[in-house]
Amino acid sequence: MSEPISVIVNGETRRTSAKTVADLVRELDLELAKVAVERNGEIAPRSQLGDTPLGDGDVLEIVHFVGGGQGEANKADSWSVAGRTFNSRLIVGTGKYKDFAQNAAALESSGAEIVTVAVRRVNVSDPKAPMLTDYIDPKKVTYLPNTAGCFTAEDAIRTLRLAREAGGWDLVKLEVLGEARTLYPNMVETIRACEVLAKEGFHPMVYCTDDPIAAKQLEDAGAVAVMPLGAPIGSGLGIQNRVTIRLIVEGANVPVLVDAGVGTASDAAVAMELGCDGVLMNTAIAEAKDPIRMARAMKLAVEAGREAYLAGRMATRKYADPSSPLAGLI
Repeated sequence: MSEPISVIVNGETRRTSAKTVADLVRELDLELAKVAVERNGEIAPRSQLGDTPLGDGDVLEIVHFVGGGQGEANKADSWSVAGRTFNSRLIVGTGKYKDFAQNAAALESSGAEIVTVAVRRVNVSDPKAPMLTDYIDPKKVTYLPNTAGCFTAEDAIRTLRLAREAGGWDLVKLEVLGEARTLYPNMVETIRACEVLAKEGFHPMVYCTDDPIAAKQLEDAGAVAVMPLGAPIGSGLGIQNRVTIRLIVEGANVPVLVDAGVGTASDAAVAMELGCDGVLMNTAIAEAKDPIRMARAMKLAVEAGREAYLAGRMATRKYADPSSPLAGLI
């Protein structure tokens, strides 16, 4: 029997007798089909894990998806992104819920067909801990891996390469943050990452500032959707600048979805009334006193806002205009 070697797994030193990466994954009691592995800075393709040797001093990152339904929407008013068509215009996140069961129940209530998921290290000390995929089936709901928490283009690109290896998804959500206090996007790094990912065959839906010029630059860089913030992430302040959101919608040739800042149902309706193709939210549902009920409220608000936009609102006037004629009064 060969002597044990020392490797670093998810930042922790570990002694192992495993000869290949696949052996190590099994030793950790993990399922090969549910994880992605990076070895010494390079993605180790799942199909080759059994042939990828493990050496002394190797540094490995093993990740999976964590929490960061079919809707009843009008199928005649579906929308498409990167060649995929959806009925629900609501996208929900998978963070901040008390547990995966509540998350799954809120998703069902929302009718959303896309959920954002974060890519995080596997807990190697408890490999049998519940996983998001145990509660939300990626075969029934579209997973949208995101780069939440990334502050450089390199980190975002690396994260999404791992995500593609873990689940095969090329439709992804890109965000590169500028600093931790506001969580505003760093648009220089975001555009740079978008260009690289698009060239590698990814279809990036991109979180961005509410700036029509930046939105157009992202489109030119290969973004399949632009996702301007309504207000800072998790703030619940609602859409702070309706003018720029409307200008982004008017100038875009790709879907526009408000991402971040929604606090309640009326905020979601406003986004749709401005002509957006959809709305993404997490905290507004997860931190509601009744997340399941709020999820349904958001579903209805998105549908109502879309209907109002298609109907075409009345013109605004400076003065009153009676609904009933004044002639012929008794």
